[in-house]
Amino acid sequence: MDADHVEAGPVPAPVPEIRMYLLFPEHRRRPPAPDQRRQYRHYLAQQMGPMIHALMLMATLCYGAAAVASTLIHSSPIPLLLRLSLLLPLLLVAAAARKARRPRLLSGLALLCVLLLEIGINLNSAGRAPGQPWVIPGLLLPVASSVIWLERWDFAIAMALCALGPLPVLLFGAATSVHIVQYLVYMAIAISLSAVLRAFMARTLFEQFRLERQLREQANTDGLTGLLLRNRFLELARLALGAIHSQQKPVCMLYLDADHFKQLNDDHGHAAGDAALIALAATLRAQTRPGDLIGRIGGEEFALLLPGIDQLQAQQRGERLQLTIRTIQRPDGPLTVSIGIAECRDADEGLEALLARADQAMRKAKREGRDRIVCAAGG
Repeated sequence: MDADHVEAGPVPAPVPEIRMYLLFPEHRRRPPAPDQRRQYRHYLAQQMGPMIHALMLMATLCYGAAAVASTLIHSSPIPLLLRLSLLLPLLLVAAAARKARRPRLLSGLALLCVLLLEIGINLNSAGRAPGQPWVIPGLLLPVASSVIWLERWDFAIAMALCALGPLPVLLFGAATSVHIVQYLVYMAIAISLSAVLRAFMARTLFEQFRLERQLREQANTDGLTGLLLRNRFLELARLALGAIHSQQKPVCMLYLDADHFKQLNDDHGHAAGDAALIALAATLRAQTRPGDLIGRIGGEEFALLLPGIDQLQAQQRGERLQLTIRTIQRPDGPLTVSIGIAECRDADEGLEALLARADQAMRKAKREGRDRIVCAAGG
């Protein structure tokens, strides 16, 4: 049998010339933008969750200290116990944030915390004489919370809460128009500063997310073809097989091997062999469905896990693959593959056993003359 092995992902339809591999990096599989945004939101929730929880606890502590200290500065028509009653919901929100894993839930809890703090600012500011620095907590809140918002929508809502929150005590208190204008100017400066801080934080976190994601992809995919490496393919296929068994759906394994590949390397060099593998991987990706898994098992060998189809359907898929692959031109003629197919008919059959049966069927196709499909006996 020829030496070497490969993997797969999605790309354009048939590749007519193996020299097309020069363009191949443009076609590597990338997750759609909505999927990438979803992954980024969950990444932010995971990375920033502990900080959000810590800031909530700090805000709760600061609010309690400020409420007690305010009684020493001026008398208030609002009883201290009523003002301190906000500590309980603030602690409950902080406790819920510690366990929150969903981004929107975490954002909602953070917004609720800001709303409670704004209510507290109004309660503690009631009865103050004009000119007292009651507005300082309201101006600090946008800046202090600027780095915790996961998306634009929650940042916008939070800034609106910060800006509008102290207005009741301003409009219905003893504040003059000068105080109101002064507050609006200071709040505009605070929100602008918050927007700048959040923009830089968001950019830094996104670059970190992109780099980590790129490193994970490099660790899990073959650098030549962009397909899953053997271990990663086996890991994902094992999980998929368990889910398919629980749903009582059929599943097939296809094992492909490029014919006369060693001869291609010997006669025309490894560059020609690499170009053929890249074109083959691109063709496999173009023929797969969203739920299919493709892996480069080794050198010029590929495996495809096809959920939801039986042996007959898998054979039809294999025949279409062979026809498309034959359009790829090697220096010495069309590229062909030998394919082995194994259907998993026993829920107790493991992935390794299924892969081994497909491999044996592929070897039989090699022995019988190559460029053909052989189905394994039932598992």
